Amino acid sequence: VVVHGFEHATKSKSEAWKHHKTVLKQFLTDFTSETSMSLALYTVLHKPIRDHVEQYILLLTKLSEALKEGSEKDTVTSAIKEYVKLESFISQVLDEACFTKSLWKSLGYKFTDMLCVPERRLLEDSKNLPISASTNRSDRILLFDDVLVLIQGNSFQSFDLKLVWVDESCREKSAPGLYGLSIITPEETFFLSAKDPQMKAVWQWKLNQAIRQALNGKRDFPLWGKTGEGTKPPSCRFFTYIFRLEGKFKSASYEGEWHWGKPHGKGTLKWRDGRNHVGDFKEGLEHGFGICLVPRRSEDRYDCYKCHWYEGKMRGYGICEYGNDMVYKGYFKDNVRQGFGILENLSAEHPFKYTGQWENDKKNGYGVWEDKDRGERYIGTWLDDHKHGQGIVVTQSGICYQRTFHADKMVGSGILLLEDDSVYEGNFTEDLTFVGKGKLSFANGFILEGTFTNKSGQGLQTHGILNTSNEQLDDRITKAQLGLEEFPVEKRWKGIYDQFLEFIHSGCKEETEESFTGFHIQTSKELRKSQEYLFCQRGTEDISWKIEDILEELVQHQELESLQSYLEKALKSSLHPLGKLLKALTIAFQATYSGIGANRHLLTMAQEEVKHYAKKIWEFYQGLLHLALEQKGQLPAKCVDEDTSDQKACSMVLPLILPCFYPELFMLYMLYHEREDDLYCQGIVDLSLFPDIKLLEFLDVQKHLWPLKDLTLTTNQRRSLIKDKCFLSATECLQKLITTVDPREKLVILQKTYEEIERTVSRVVEKDYKLPMDDLLPLLMYVVSRAKIQHLGAEIHLIRDLMDPTNQGGLYDFLLTALESCYEHIQR
Repeated sequence: VVVHGFEHATKSKSEAWKHHKTVLKQFLTDFTSETSMSLALYTVLHKPIRDHVEQYILLLTKLSEALKEGSEKDTVTSAIKEYVKLESFISQVLDEACFTKSLWKSLGYKFTDMLCVPERRLLEDSKNLPISASTNRSDRILLFDDVLVLIQGNSFQSFDLKLVWVDESCREKSAPGLYGLSIITPEETFFLSAKDPQMKAVWQWKLNQAIRQALNGKRDFPLWGKTGEGTKPPSCRFFTYIFRLEGKFKSASYEGEWHWGKPHGKGTLKWRDGRNHVGDFKEGLEHGFGICLVPRRSEDRYDCYKCHWYEGKMRGYGICEYGNDMVYKGYFKDNVRQGFGILENLSAEHPFKYTGQWENDKKNGYGVWEDKDRGERYIGTWLDDHKHGQGIVVTQSGICYQRTFHADKMVGSGILLLEDDSVYEGNFTEDLTFVGKGKLSFANGFILEGTFTNKSGQGLQTHGILNTSNEQLDDRITKAQLGLEEFPVEKRWKGIYDQFLEFIHSGCKEETEESFTGFHIQTSKELRKSQEYLFCQRGTEDISWKIEDILEELVQHQELESLQSYLEKALKSSLHPLGKLLKALTIAFQATYSGIGANRHLLTMAQEEVKHYAKKIWEFYQGLLHLALEQKGQLPAKCVDEDTSDQKACSMVLPLILPCFYPELFMLYMLYHEREDDLYCQGIVDLSLFPDIKLLEFLDVQKHLWPLKDLTLTTNQRRSLIKDKCFLSATECLQKLITTVDPREKLVILQKTYEEIERTVSRVVEKDYKLPMDDLLPLLMYVVSRAKIQHLGAEIHLIRDLMDPTNQGGLYDFLLTALESCYEHIQR
């Protein structure tokens, strides 16, 4: 029954009612023209239906009594139940209507103007069923079918039921003897206290039913099928809400999932100033992956943060595209850049790239800065966005110097290594002009010591002593290696390792996995996709890289053989933590040593770094294994001492990661050994003019070892003209040296070459023959000169520096030494 409905209808000035009066008279025997029209309508339109329902119930009850058990009795009984429900529903609705009608009459105009809506019904009133709100917030509590209203004095507060949660678990500490219900809404929580448990239970039931019906958008009408009557409303909901109270989200509108009064799940926040945040929320805060847009004040552009959030703050890996064409990829902590990160300026005006450590949103610690305009790279330490401390600058023209910097300015003296191998030690200016005291050592051994001045237009002038005693410069100066004491390898790239350690310490939780190192993802689009991938149901093909499975697999692959293949698979995969770590290290290595950074004075620095990576990866593998065993409740095996751990890193991990760093590393070896390699190439060219027999003779190979059978001569050929026939198999074998990256494999090729030489000799002398060193060297030299391997010096030194230390003093070491002496002979 609509409260004002009939009154409203009958007060209408329309003529229709005059015609209807006659019709109504036919229905109503006691209708006189004085009877109130609304009462008449009620009698005609409502009473018959109620009487009808009552008659049905009576009829069905009689029928049910007459029926025998097991026949249609059950069906009739359930029909009776439905009709009884319908009857009580009708009277409940009528009661609510009367209840509401009398409420509107008793409330003052101030309230009815705001609260009185025709379709609103009063479900409970604290005047009828006493209950009070905490902190004396209200004199009266009204529960309507869509809002909960607290009235105090002349004011009231109303709460939309869709945004209300009722929690009974808490009893109020302050007032023992009271039975409390906690009412949770998006921005405030208060208590309702009843004097006895029955009262509390009724209010709780009524609140829950009203909330559930408000969420469903319909009443529990009996004939609408099962409506979930009596069940609790869901604690997870989806709706839009605008925050009003002071706080982080003030005046922001949130659309998304809620749980117990807080944003929880996926959602979107929008502020009036244009900021918005789309992503995952947890207990009212941004948590998980999110994308945040922040408008720039001055221009019509946005900064876009695609990052991982932790309890409302950016933390972990993220990509930020700033509105001014800069892009940062790296780690955040508490909303600022912190840890390892790469900042790149993509605008055409001043392109640059910084790869290194950040602290508190500024460049701090070890980092590499590439200025693409000037064609320079700075490798060194930073303080608050300035070059500060020791630094090495490498230029495109091949000049390279080491200086101390203070707030971007060079101070003190330094070492300047020039492209023509001369070395200057002393003071010099930004544009590399010598000033003040200094010492210049020329490549030919002359040394100039004195004071340098530079007057414009008059070139460089100096007062000093020139020493021409021409004591040939020792290698140390021309091949000087920089950066070894200034940046010990442990101090470089700490930011990358720290993140990995944090990941292991957190117990490798799946949600922290994407945030600990995302450098395998190059673009922000991919980052978004990988997030969707992380949180959706994955297909079977990727399932083996979920973190529990990774830890499970680690435990299974502890045997040497399977560990090797497991590590290989892990390091190649961009989904495995170790693979991700390797990707980040590769980026850091390339940022330092590729392109401009390919300078021979940085070789030792680079080679040390690669070895250190292997050591760290091995350490982290052990950390993961330790964790996996702990989670299974097993004790890890006793730790072996440091030395063997380093050896393991060298023998197991180094060969697996070397391919990632090989191009840059080998380039540095080639540049470092360029001069020897040039001499060696000249030697090879000279020796290649000899025919086979002449060359064997020239190299003093004993005659009985010459493989003359291999030379099949036609009548008009002379034996001395034949070329490239002797020791052919050994020569082809040695040429494979350049096809592989791994020092182990290179040594195996060297061993096979040696075996091929022995096999050929055994065939010649027709018995097993073990070559003594005196015989081996000339033969090996013959094979080397015929194999014509370019950059052999670089190859030899790379093997020597990166080979497994356990091979020292063994056969491999012996063969490598033999190869080295051949290389030196050929140079001479």
